[in-house]
Amino acid sequence: MAIKRIWHGWTTLENANHYERLLDSEVFPGIEAKAIPGYLGIELLRRNLDQEVEFITVMTFESLDDVKAFQGEDYSRAYIPARARDLLKRWDDASSHYEVIQQRF
Repeated sequence: MAIKRIWHGWTTLENANHYERLLDSEVFPGIEAKAIPGYLGIELLRRNLDQEVEFITVMTFESLDDVKAFQGEDYSRAYIPARARDLLKRWDDASSHYEVIQQRF
């Protein structure tokens, strides 16, 4: 059974494309370079709103122990590199974790 780690962050309209490029060019490759056992991938969701842009990341791990290998014992703590914080307007301080019960494609 897999674990989904879900986190939300918001940028200004002006910073949204910069933030998206930073994730693609630095943050996600940095996570992948850690070669975390049980890390299965990451998804990026974007929603343009009137005054800001919402981003959601959904990381997939094989188990909660693999999430802890990524983030440590305080595994709910949000992972936000300094350069990403500079582009965000606000963010969730914690990620939520869910067991994948069923998937259909």
